Amino acid sequence: MRVRRMVTGALGSAALVLTSLGALTAHATPAAADPCGFYETSADAFYNHCTSDGSRVVIKVEVALAPDYERCVAPGKTWLGSADKIQGAYYVGRTC
Repeated sequence: MRVRRMVTGALGSAALVLTSLGALTAHATPAAADPCGFYETSADAFYNHCTSDGSRVVIKVEVALAPDYERCVAPGKTWLGSADKIQGAYYVGRTC
């Protein structure tokens, strides 16, 4: 009986330590608010042009059930439309 209590206590302590480490790790690595390039939220699609030189670039926007198109975007976040309609977007290799 005494051994069972010691083992149970040790397992409980180990679980508590591992849970605490998991909580610290989750807080130490926050998710990026606006990642560079194409990304979606639950409702909207965006392209975030990350640059420090102020350049404007051309992206190709892929649209569901409609023709794809090119668009010139400035530095920062650009709303592309509904996440249901926009399938993706990428830099085409030229400035505008």
